[in-house]
Amino acid sequence: MNFFSKLYYKLRKMWKAIQLYLVIAGPGIVVMVADNDAGGITTYAATGAKFGYHLIWFLLLLIPVAYYVQEMTVRLGAVTKRGLAEAIFDGFGATWGWYALIDLMLVNWLTLVTEFIGMTAALHIFGVPPWLTVTGVVTLMAIIVLNGRYWTWEKIALLFCALNLIYIPAAFMIHPSLADIIKGGLIPNFPGGFNGQLFFFLMANIGTTIAPWMLFFQQSAVVDKGMQEKDIPWGKFDTLLGSALTVVVAVFIVIVTGTTLNGTDIESAGQAAEHLMQTDRYVGTFMAIGLFDAGLLGAICISLASSWAFGEIFGWAHSLNQNIKQAPWFYASYFFALITAGLVVLIPGAPLVLITLFVQVIAVTLLPAALVFLILLLNDRHTMGDYCNSVWQNLTGGFIVAAIVILSSLYGISVMFPNLFE
Repeated sequence: MNFFSKLYYKLRKMWKAIQLYLVIAGPGIVVMVADNDAGGITTYAATGAKFGYHLIWFLLLLIPVAYYVQEMTVRLGAVTKRGLAEAIFDGFGATWGWYALIDLMLVNWLTLVTEFIGMTAALHIFGVPPWLTVTGVVTLMAIIVLNGRYWTWEKIALLFCALNLIYIPAAFMIHPSLADIIKGGLIPNFPGGFNGQLFFFLMANIGTTIAPWMLFFQQSAVVDKGMQEKDIPWGKFDTLLGSALTVVVAVFIVIVTGTTLNGTDIESAGQAAEHLMQTDRYVGTFMAIGLFDAGLLGAICISLASSWAFGEIFGWAHSLNQNIKQAPWFYASYFFALITAGLVVLIPGAPLVLITLFVQVIAVTLLPAALVFLILLLNDRHTMGDYCNSVWQNLTGGFIVAAIVILSSLYGISVMFPNLFE
């Protein structure tokens, strides 16, 4: 066999591998990129404006953390063919099941409110009134989910994921100093020292990169997509790619605001976009478009995470492959959460900025319980077989839970005793 024949067969093998991945791809990328939602964009923008490049190193550490957390849902979903809500009820009983479900519903609904906050703020920059944004978004999301096919929904979601990358060219347009980014961002440091404000931002960045809804969403998506045990390696690669993409986008957002708004106190990504409009209209426009896309993608996924969980617990039909007549309660819960969250944004005087920032912190304080349930389920060798957690995976998961609990505790202490870390 000559050189060209070998090259041909290698390329053919690679192309088949790519085709196979494209069939499996979806849940991992969608859930991770959707995690850069409106609240996430606000958190990253505020982090860059407050601390410049100094917390980029911390964001990069979240790539393996996000991957190790989310890949467990791929294995559990593909092996058990059950969503996480159903698995918790079956594995730990109704008391713990309802605890997990109520926590999920609360955080999901509050997070959904933040998505509408981001979308209305983004389009308000272009003169679109909030009521029109809410109406248009609800209508668009109805069209997306009522087509009766998971495959179609996923491909539309992936298109919105691609638009989330708009922050990357925005960062290059402002010509940041690479030397300053490396020196200030890649060397671990805690700007300003240990204090309540730093803890708040660290927790907010964790909470927007790893959130409880993501665990429930990805496992349900794996089940709804029909992934099998043989698909797990590709599903894990999909998740790793998504983890890298979400943090890369977060880093570029920090670079944008850290370069142009360093030292400026901003309360939202919408405010950051308005400030950027004054210095560079194109960068400001990119920021606003990205914020709307992030809110829409987050709303698409979070509302489905709740509906899937409800359907699993109550035994309702709960698949995007079923139409509204076949799964009426699934779609009813979906639109109820969507519409009520949208109406909150229209309430005059509602503390929208405060809701956006604190949702991220609330999410990270509730995350350890969901992670403990997930780790315990992955240690059931009778159910998981060869896909049971290894010692290394348990140690990694345990370290993540412990780190989040410690950080949450330090933040609580700093609030009660503000002078302790001065």
